[in-house]
Amino acid sequence: MNNKEFISTLAQKEGLLQRDTQKLVNLLVAELTAQFESGHQLAVQNFGQFEVKKKMERVVVNPSTGQRMLVPPKLVLNFKTFSALRERTQKGGEA
Repeated sequence: MNNKEFISTLAQKEGLLQRDTQKLVNLLVAELTAQFESGHQLAVQNFGQFEVKKKMERVVVNPSTGQRMLVPPKLVLNFKTFSALRERTQKGGEA
C-alpha cells in the first residue's frame, strides 16, 4: 500500500476529505519526527513502542582491502511490537 492508497482508505473509513486526512497524517508524521529527534520514546497502546537508541562507535574491516575504518556513533529508531499485535500478525491477522 502506498501513501495515496493509505490516505484514501483512512478518508473513506472516517468519512473525511482526502486533503484533510493528508493534513492529519502529515501533522502526525511531523510530530513523531520532532519527538524522536528530541530523543523521546513513544508507546502506542495495542501497537508497540518506538525508542531512539544510540549505537556506539565501532571499528569495521573492509574484507577486500583489509582496511580498518571507524564508524562514528549514531542514533537509530527502534520499534518493538506489543505481544498482542505480535500474536495477531503471527496468526495471519485473525483474532
